Amino acid sequence: MRVHYDDEVDALYLELGDQSPEGVVEISEGVNLDTTADGGIVGIEILDASKKIDLRTVLSYKLEFDKDLIAQKTA
Repeated sequence: MRVHYDDEVDALYLELGDQSPEGVVEISEGVNLDTTADGGIVGIEILDASKKIDLRTVLSYKLEFDKDLIAQKTA
């Protein structure tokens, strides 16, 4: 995942994959999902980002995994 923030326009983009988006779904005002033709999500755009989320949290993250899910994948 790559994170892009443009402070001039206060827009945050979370790039979730290398595929090119073929469509956009607006899930709420100023929050858009970039999608592939088969409905996959390849990016999330947040306009007026600093008003919608704490931008400091974008630069820090914590990964938590469901132990049962990991066990199923390795079995």
